[in-house]
Amino acid sequence: MANNEIIAPVAPIDEQGLLELCRRLVRLQSYTGDEGRMAAEVRKTMQELGYSRAWIDDFGNVIGEIRGKLPGPSILFDGHIDTVDVTDAAEWDMPPFEGVIREGRIYGRGASDMKCALAAMIYGLAPLTACTEKMSGSVYVSGTVCEETFEGLGLSKVVAQIHPDYVVIGEASALNLKRGQRGRAEIVLTTTGKAAHSSNPAVGKNAVYMMLELVDRIRRLPVSQDEFLGEGILELTDILSAPYPGASVVPNKCRATLDRRLLVGETPDTVLAPLWRCIRELQREDSSFEAEVQIASASQTCHTGEVMSGERFFPAWVLPSEHSLVTGALTAIRRTGLMPEVTKYSFCTNGSYSAGIAGIPTIGFGPGAEDGAHVRNENMEILQVNQAAVGYQAIAAEFLCK
Repeated sequence: MANNEIIAPVAPIDEQGLLELCRRLVRLQSYTGDEGRMAAEVRKTMQELGYSRAWIDDFGNVIGEIRGKLPGPSILFDGHIDTVDVTDAAEWDMPPFEGVIREGRIYGRGASDMKCALAAMIYGLAPLTACTEKMSGSVYVSGTVCEETFEGLGLSKVVAQIHPDYVVIGEASALNLKRGQRGRAEIVLTTTGKAAHSSNPAVGKNAVYMMLELVDRIRRLPVSQDEFLGEGILELTDILSAPYPGASVVPNKCRATLDRRLLVGETPDTVLAPLWRCIRELQREDSSFEAEVQIASASQTCHTGEVMSGERFFPAWVLPSEHSLVTGALTAIRRTGLMPEVTKYSFCTNGSYSAGIAGIPTIGFGPGAEDGAHVRNENMEILQVNQAAVGYQAIAAEFLCK
């Protein structure tokens, strides 16, 4: 298919309405923990488009359902409604919250990650409201909160309410089909030394030097490998001494954070075990060496006032290429004229919960490039949004409208 062609969908999609929704959503600032206006706009749009029901749950997730009159499976299309902050607005060529359209693209924070994908779900699936007499099961669309800080935690609250049989994550995939991703763990190292005046450091024990020894030992660890997902990367992302500022004091505490990209089957225990071995080795060499390692824990206040909390450990997942969700979705998308590759995400998504924890068959399919998120002048090609909407409708029809 030529890049500027779209094969007719199962039912016509209101592309102008879709574009206007993209613009409205981009114009609504929705940083993590402040997604209330965005959720309200999504719910209102679903109601206006004739969804069977649309609601906002206690945690602020917005959920819409189109319910078929016949029994059948349920399929959930998920897109998060929070974005990362804009800290450099003056350096953008286009204002980050105006939804400017130029040369076939819409610009603004969240255009790629992932407001346009969510809009494509909402409008792409809306025509199914006219087909409910022949539809078996239900199609859901969720706009989940707090994904930028807790991948999957918001989605877990949605899954607990609707118990879907399948999940489609709308993160950017360049309209390719994703059947897996590495997970992510945030690991905290702590070393404890002894404070002293910096003019007489010999009577103290510098916790930063201890941390440097530990990090050096950790960097020599072999990297885990997976034929499909790649390397289980472990990377130092920050380091902080205490007291800070030092003010002529040898630091007695040092904290470092490691980002670990997870492979299928890895658990907190298996990830931490080699790090503990490094600590034990250093303790055998120096009995006064004191260090700890753990998975980071954190909490996030939602825009409703509810608090979500948990360990920052988001598992990897892979769905077999022969699974019916992969083969069925691939067949459906190809019928629209698109020719997606079947591959994997390079980043972490809400699929860490749906597939990695809940075990629900999950795929990813969305407009835009994976490296288009969190960047200055974030934007989305409008053609890809329209193509994604057609693809979402085709996937739903494949499983619910036979």
